[in-house]
Parts: sequence; C-alpha cells; structure tokens
Amino acid sequence: MFDVLQYAQAADEIIRAGRFLYQKGWSPATSSNYSARLDDRHIAITVSGRHKGELGAGDVMVVDLAGQPIQSDARSSAETRLHTVLYEQFPAVGAVLHTHSVGATVLSRLIPPGEPLVFEGYELQKAFAGVTTHEGQVTVPVFNNTQDIDALAEQTRAWFREHSDQPGYLIRGHGLYTWGRTMAECLRHVEAFEFLFDCELETRRLRP
Repeated sequence: MFDVLQYAQAADEIIRAGRFLYQKGWSPATSSNYSARLDDRHIAITVSGRHKGELGAGDVMVVDLAGQPIQSDARSSAETRLHTVLYEQFPAVGAVLHTHSVGATVLSRLIPPGEPLVFEGYELQKAFAGVTTHEGQVTVPVFNNTQDIDALAEQTRAWFREHSDQPGYLIRGHGLYTWGRTMAECLRHVEAFEFLFDCELETRRLRP
C-alpha cells in the first residue's frame, strides 16, 4: 500500500507543474503526462485525457511499476510504461515530465533518422544535473514515434543502460521526456531543454 500523505504531496506537485507547463505553451490541451515517485513500488501519474492546465486532485492516480492502477478505476496515460521504465532503471529519479512543445516537436522532425540531437558549447547545459561545464556535449537521442509503447519502453531502457548520465530524450514528431530527482529539478530540465531547442531552431533558421 502507498502512503496517502505522500500521494497528496505528489499530486499537488504534479498539478502545479501542469499549470506552469500549460501556461508556457509546452503542454497544450490534453497532451503530455507527468508522474512522481511515491516509493519503490508506486508512482503518482496523470489520468489519461485530462487538460493539463486544469488538473485537479481527481486527475492524478496511483499505479505500480508495471503500470497497473492501484485503488482506482481511472485509466493512466497510454505512455505510462515510458515513465515506469525510468523509475525502475534509476532509483534516484523522483519525477518524470513529458511535454509537447512546438520546439521539441519540430526539432525532433529535423534530426536525421538514427542520429541524436547534440548540444555543445551552450552555457545552459549546466542546468542539467551532473553537467558542470559548457565545454562538453549533451546528447539527446531521438526515438521514432510508435503506438507500440511496450516496444518503445524497452528501446529506451536499452539506451539508458549505456547512457545513464543523460537527462532526456525526444520522440520524433511527438515531444520531450525528461526526469529529475525532484519535481523542481525536473522542471528545471524542461526549461533548459526548451531554451536549447529554441536556440537550435533559430540557428538553423539563420544558418540553414
């Protein structure tokens, strides 16, 4: 059984994150999904199909790490398994955010198949946990979009095994997944990614 007080705190963080991300234009309408760890067996996650700028307490449910609902008849996001894989793979992860910004969606379509997006030389790379200098690279893989979420989840898991220090990934034509030890850290990662996406798109516009 999960801790009810822990759930209430996680739900409040998810609701506030949704309002912030919606206001920034990074989670339009019912797109996106968010989650937070409750313990080593449960997470709180947004209910499928809910408007992210209007989330309430009934819009966050609990699932186990297999994605099965706990004490709820609601349905979680179809992409729940993409969240639970991260919690399984990284015990320190406390929150996962999936957003659908214009920048992430467009840029993911511009990256050639089989190639990652690489950020290099940006001061804001240091916003990501563990990155201490602008002189290195932050590599962001781009996975092809698919309705087979279980297959995509295993594809991401295989990538995590080889790249445990990277902060996020893109799904082509779809959006961004990023994570952090806390919701605050995860939100910081989203903001950093969105700034870098904007910089990359502007650079490509000015220097095709």
